[in-house]
Amino acid sequence: MAQRVTLRKRQPYNTTSNRRRVVKTPGGKLVYHHIQKLATSPKCGDCGIGLPGIPALRPRQYATISKRQKTVRRAYGGSRCGDCVKSRILRAFLVEEAKIVKKVIKSQTAGRK
Repeated sequence: MAQRVTLRKRQPYNTTSNRRRVVKTPGGKLVYHHIQKLATSPKCGDCGIGLPGIPALRPRQYATISKRQKTVRRAYGGSRCGDCVKSRILRAFLVEEAKIVKKVIKSQTAGRK
């Protein structure tokens, strides 16, 4: 017959925060090891892909690592991926160009009258 295994925490319910695995110790006893939740990497706010260069940790572990490890040295680093930043810069440039072209056309039509 299998050996009984007792819970190590007070919570008896089979929830995601209370997952456990049966492990045999060197002494031959079976004990529960509580398993931590899997960490997910931060996602880009625009396209939703995982941000490269930033580790996947549980939320509380980000407080223990340095700022250098939580960001990327770029505009929107740690919030948006490089491709989205590139498209934002290009869009802003094209909008400004369109404003200038509009102003030039307006001045040319005013000059003809």
